[in-house]
Amino acid sequence: MRLQDKVALITGAGGGIGKETALLFAAEGASVVCVDYNAGPNEEVAAAINAAGGKAIAVKADVSKAADCEAMVKAAEDTYGKLNIIFNNAGISHADDDDAITTSEEVWDLTFQINVKGVFLGCKYGIPALRRAGGGSIINTASFVAILGAATPQLAYTASKGAVLSMSRELSAIHAREGIRVNALCPGPLYTELLMKYLNTEEKRQRRLVHIPMGRFGQAKEIAFAALYLASDESSFVTGSEFLVDGGITAAYTTPL
Repeated sequence: MRLQDKVALITGAGGGIGKETALLFAAEGASVVCVDYNAGPNEEVAAAINAAGGKAIAVKADVSKAADCEAMVKAAEDTYGKLNIIFNNAGISHADDDDAITTSEEVWDLTFQINVKGVFLGCKYGIPALRRAGGGSIINTASFVAILGAATPQLAYTASKGAVLSMSRELSAIHAREGIRVNALCPGPLYTELLMKYLNTEEKRQRRLVHIPMGRFGQAKEIAFAALYLASDESSFVTGSEFLVDGGITAAYTTPL
């Protein structure tokens, strides 16, 4: 198994990419620390892993709070003795996120608290644990919009994911010689609850789909397989990357006719 004897901490594990990744990592031999603000769904994911013969615990945490991030890392080490993989995946895309004129300061601040500060705190408290384990892999969920911008205005989200991308680049350079790899996983548009709440009309959905050469939204499990590669020793020479899994959206301006 590709993650045998590894311990992985995944934020946003209660649904979407985080859930699929937690299930996949466990199936590949990892002990998984499932972290989410929503306790119920998160506990269900951990229970499903344990019922299938894997190893998982559920930790409730608000990733925008330093004490919660410190506690989730401590839970990993206290339970499993080490931490090898951190997947800073928790994030939001607010329904009221729009352009600079329309987006409120409250929506802007909330988006950055979770999407950017949450990644910062995950690294702040997680990197010392990876050092204690002799190295490891950090995967930060960015987005294709960090590179292209969005066809439908969502300025706070786009700016926050740009921050995650640049943060990941710098961390990769700082910690490379410690055996700590840091990569930004950049999904394209996915058929998940997070995005579909935002693309809540057929017109909005089609404005995204027209730019995807594959002509469809991705699935959360497809991103989980990319995360598996970045978490595993198979990607031992991969750090500082913009790991795009986007159906070709960044390769083409529009879908060929």
